[in-house]
Amino acid sequence: MTNTNINKTIENFTCIEEALRYFEIDFDKGFIDESRDLLVKRFSGNLILSKADDWFSARRALKNAYCKTQRERLDKHTRSACRGCTSCERR
Repeated sequence: MTNTNINKTIENFTCIEEALRYFEIDFDKGFIDESRDLLVKRFSGNLILSKADDWFSARRALKNAYCKTQRERLDKHTRSACRGCTSCERR
C-alpha cells in the first residue's frame, strides 16, 4: 500500500472505531467513549510526526496514541500496564 493509499484510507474513516478495526487493534468501548477526542487528536498528530507511509507505520501511530491516552488514566505510583502498545503487551 502506498503512501497516498494509506492516507486516503485514513481520511475515509468516519470514527475512531473504524480505524481501530482496520488496524486490527482491540479496544474497550467505554474507554473510547470517554477519550475519543483526545485519541483522535493524538493519532492525527502521530501520523504527522511519523509521516506514516504504509499500513504498519500508521498502525504504530494509532497504537502509540491509544497507549499514551490509556497510560494517562493509570495511577502514576503503580506498575500498571495498558494493553494498547507492544511494549505494554510484553509486560
